[in-house]
Amino acid sequence: MAAAGFRELVARGIPEELPPMPPDEPGVNHAPPRRQVLGPAERRLALQNALRYFPERLHAALAPELAAELAASGRIYMRRFRPAYPMHARPISEYPARCVEAAAIMLMITNNLDPAVAQHPHELITYGGNGAVFQNWAQYLLTMKYLAEMTREQTLVMYSGHPLGLFPSRPEAPRVVVTNGMVIPNHSSPEDYERLCALGVTSYGQMTAGSYMYIGPQGIVHGTTITLLNAGRRYLRSPDLAGRLFVTSGPGGMSGAQGKAAVIAGCVALIAEVNPAAVRKRHEQGWVDEVESDLDKVLARVERGRRERKPLSLAYLGNVVDLWERLVAAGLEVDLGSDQTSLHNPYGGGYYPAGLSLEEANRMIAGDPRGFREKVQASLRRHIDAVNALAGRGMAFWDYGNAFLLEASRAGAAVLREDGGFRYPSYVEDIMGPMCFDYGFGPFRWVCTSGDADDLQQTDAMAAEVIEKLSAGASGERKQQLEDNLRWIRAAGEHRLVVGSQARILYADAWGRTRMALAFNQAIREGKLRAPVVLGRDHHDVSGTDSPYRETADIRDGSELCADMAVHNVIGDSFRGATWVSLHNGGGVGWGEVVNGGFGMVLDGSPEMDERIRGMIHWDVNNGIARRSWADHAGARATVLQAMAEEPRLRVTLPEVADPRLVEDAIGQNTAK
Repeated sequence: MAAAGFRELVARGIPEELPPMPPDEPGVNHAPPRRQVLGPAERRLALQNALRYFPERLHAALAPELAAELAASGRIYMRRFRPAYPMHARPISEYPARCVEAAAIMLMITNNLDPAVAQHPHELITYGGNGAVFQNWAQYLLTMKYLAEMTREQTLVMYSGHPLGLFPSRPEAPRVVVTNGMVIPNHSSPEDYERLCALGVTSYGQMTAGSYMYIGPQGIVHGTTITLLNAGRRYLRSPDLAGRLFVTSGPGGMSGAQGKAAVIAGCVALIAEVNPAAVRKRHEQGWVDEVESDLDKVLARVERGRRERKPLSLAYLGNVVDLWERLVAAGLEVDLGSDQTSLHNPYGGGYYPAGLSLEEANRMIAGDPRGFREKVQASLRRHIDAVNALAGRGMAFWDYGNAFLLEASRAGAAVLREDGGFRYPSYVEDIMGPMCFDYGFGPFRWVCTSGDADDLQQTDAMAAEVIEKLSAGASGERKQQLEDNLRWIRAAGEHRLVVGSQARILYADAWGRTRMALAFNQAIREGKLRAPVVLGRDHHDVSGTDSPYRETADIRDGSELCADMAVHNVIGDSFRGATWVSLHNGGGVGWGEVVNGGFGMVLDGSPEMDERIRGMIHWDVNNGIARRSWADHAGARATVLQAMAEEPRLRVTLPEVADPRLVEDAIGQNTAK
């Protein structure tokens, strides 16, 4: 489609007349039907809610169609209104916009819904089984129309995918403010989510799905690479993973990063996936090297890969429980193990139980939800039994923040210690928290809005130069992380990480992020880069997320259940220079289990943007470091002391740590009384 035609359709918004039903696209992966959770009165309410987007004269034609969609899918996606134009990120100049910030946000939205990027694009789900950009296609069309009309004197307000409207604002304010799933805490159970989502009044934005910051599986591949390297250091006493076997699951969605990360880290990865479409996509994109569905051949190939000591990512097309049990029976030695099934959504297609085909499971999700729950829980018990057996032989296993241990415990699996804690750590507890977050290292990312691979290559070189200079003056744990990141960015191009927009991820601290951003902004100002650059990060970051099952799992002062950090981060980013901000309930470990937020910043090359970069990034990282320091993390304390020495306006409250014996004696004396 010509750029002019695309611009005209985007600016039009919701069409005045009913468009033809778009044809289904072969090879596109669809979300399974959701279970029916609404009673008759609520189904009427859901339909009334959906019809609000359309002129009354269209209601008679649309009502039976949307009611049928609700009955068949458990949701109203408004499939008729899926745009006819190809969905993908275009060069920023092709978007109809009155300000560059709005055009950049449109680019990010269309990238999140690109069939090459998104898990269930026609259901507006980017990753994680239910991580939605919008609830329905009318919301998409109306949002894009508002963005096309927006000026720097307006802010677009987004309620869980619903564009509330454009409101008068100021140029220095965010252009878009997003919330997803922000329900009253007492009504934040998984059952509440299903009902409210079916009603069309809330949405599960995951982390970067509903905040327009997803960059394909690359978005987690760097973090997974770092996790594997540091797991080698911690559990195997060496970062050299040649010939080592890593077993996990889930190469669909963000977890597709695991195979690529394993190859970069140098090990042999065996990854189970039950969905043939997901396996085919990742194999075609180069994210897994080989695919096999015969377990005998899988084991033989793994053994050969270990002997050859060459990096390998092998996707097993089949159920992960069958794989784990076969590994136990075969006596195969496994070095490292984890799981990335979407267990934040265990009964809605996030976890497929052993003994059922994909098609049987999808039918059962909607047709027999109680029976499906029983199958999932039985499968989880078997899953844990096999993991326990291999862990007993020396395998190091960790929870990857996908609610695996949480849901396994709820299923009655043998995953708890005598003291009630989990037998296995979260990867944040042992690796990401003490080795990265305490020092301010987290998943910084950027997108070259020109769509030009040369721009991305130039930014890679700028980033490498920044990291190299920082590494030369660093020591200890910080130097180790900088060296890992330098290795990553130097090889990023050759690993073919781009899926969708011209984007890059690089774990960096506040000093690295700030210097890279300033270098990019200067290059835009000098015309070395062809168009603006969007900065952002995963919400899974130093300050972005409060979750006792992942990001704050290593906080031991009792505040791991508190969400002040994530909420303050979004508020602070909004008045320090962010172009858009988002705050979500749910993401990663599930609805009601996490609060998280993020930002986007459009670099335009202006001198004013330099000041925004310095102010916002400093806060965005140091907020979380200050919180970790207050929780008595030695690495965070050292980092925040360095930050205060360099910025005299920064004053952080530091803890005076009490002697544990003094505390014990005082409590004991008063208990005796």
